Amino acid sequence: MPMFPEAKLFIDGVLRPAEGGKTYDNIGPWTGDVIGKAADASAADVEAAIAAARRAFDTTDWPTNHEKRFALVKKLHELFVANTDRLVAIARNEVGAPLVAVNRAQVANCLDSWKALMDAYPKLNWEKDYGAKQAYGFTTQRQAVYEAIGVVGAITPWNFPLYVNAEKVVSALLAGCTVILKPAPDTPLAGVIFGELAQEAGFPPGVLNVITAADPAMAGEMLVTDPRVDLITFTGSTAIGKHIMRQGAETMKRVFLELGGKSASIILEDTPNFAQAVASSILVFHAGQGCAVTSRLLVPKARYEEAKAILKATYEAYSTKWGHFDDPACAMGPVVSKKQMERIKGYVDLGVKEGATLLAGGNLRPDMGTGWFIEPTCFVDVNNKMRIAQEEIFGPVLVVIPFEDDEDAIRIANDSPYGLSGSVQSGDLNRALNIAKRIRTGTISVNGGLPISGELPFGGYKQSGIGRAWGIEGIEEYLETKLIGYRAA
Repeated sequence: MPMFPEAKLFIDGVLRPAEGGKTYDNIGPWTGDVIGKAADASAADVEAAIAAARRAFDTTDWPTNHEKRFALVKKLHELFVANTDRLVAIARNEVGAPLVAVNRAQVANCLDSWKALMDAYPKLNWEKDYGAKQAYGFTTQRQAVYEAIGVVGAITPWNFPLYVNAEKVVSALLAGCTVILKPAPDTPLAGVIFGELAQEAGFPPGVLNVITAADPAMAGEMLVTDPRVDLITFTGSTAIGKHIMRQGAETMKRVFLELGGKSASIILEDTPNFAQAVASSILVFHAGQGCAVTSRLLVPKARYEEAKAILKATYEAYSTKWGHFDDPACAMGPVVSKKQMERIKGYVDLGVKEGATLLAGGNLRPDMGTGWFIEPTCFVDVNNKMRIAQEEIFGPVLVVIPFEDDEDAIRIANDSPYGLSGSVQSGDLNRALNIAKRIRTGTISVNGGLPISGELPFGGYKQSGIGRAWGIEGIEEYLETKLIGYRAA
């Protein structure tokens, strides 16, 4: 694994060490070795970032100069594209992404979705005319204006960090906000590169600040509780999202949350090439470390034994195809950390204890290397009340549940605290669409359609979050609405 240069803080337009030069180790998931050092911010560093962002919003033309900020965001995108090789190295070595994931969601989709946000920007309405109204003996003209909300604290995860960082940073900047980005401790480089390239692009001091810290909570707590921060955008676990809502309530802070998922993939009995559909459901892409993955597979009871046989053969065939750093066809590598590996193994052990049948995998794999490897895993004989069917595992663990008929499939899919994504497959499109419309989820694929793209709003129902990311709706999350009523002369 390569050794990366020290990841520094970016505060008030300056790349600098943390207070006292304090750093922490950046661990590579493939080997478990140190791949670099990251600045370990102190409370004073976070305070400086908040003050800089507040000053930049309150005393500069950043919130009102639409052309200036679009030009700088465009320049930043051009620099990211020019530094694609660096992004790939970060995604591979820091995030632990295999090449298939790098070439899709980790890097390529980050850059493509960023471009989609810029394409959406000219379509934003900054004013709306509500017309005139006669009342109290005079006429009032009514107009809405849409303004940046202010200072944004962006708290981001480790699973797709470049992609999520871009979503939050770019949307907020285009809206006219100033930003403090706090990446996850496990993936500091994926955050720091935003500061490095923003400096190169010529961003005004304080508009974008990047804070890294070993402590996963300290900087986030400061952002959430500080009255100078107007909005918190967070992607991560539902438990932390609830904590942010409670903490932010004291200052009536707006919160925008993209949280967990336990999404269902429903394969109906009339699905053309049923075997291929079932086989394609194995949960291996980026080791299942995605909030929108479909980790519950629902298949008809009449074809359940057939589905189990297909899955068993598929997992056996895949058993030698994962965990290869340089294989361009590899879709699954290690998980991000030892802590995450142990958490996933705990759920595997729980599934066995709950009475589910381990069809495939379930083992830690130290023979794959010194990093954090756990096998692709599949449980069958699962009922939807088991914890492995209700709780987000965030690893390569698929649970397979039989259903009686369409109504039963809908019931099982909706019997979840989450509602982020899902899918339905059938030979009858109208049947599949009718089921999809009854699933309580923010995005859903029908017969392989793609409902997630940079120009489309993405978000969840229930405990999967509040608000929408990407597209025009994603930028609008960072705006306030002001109504003006005036009497014409």
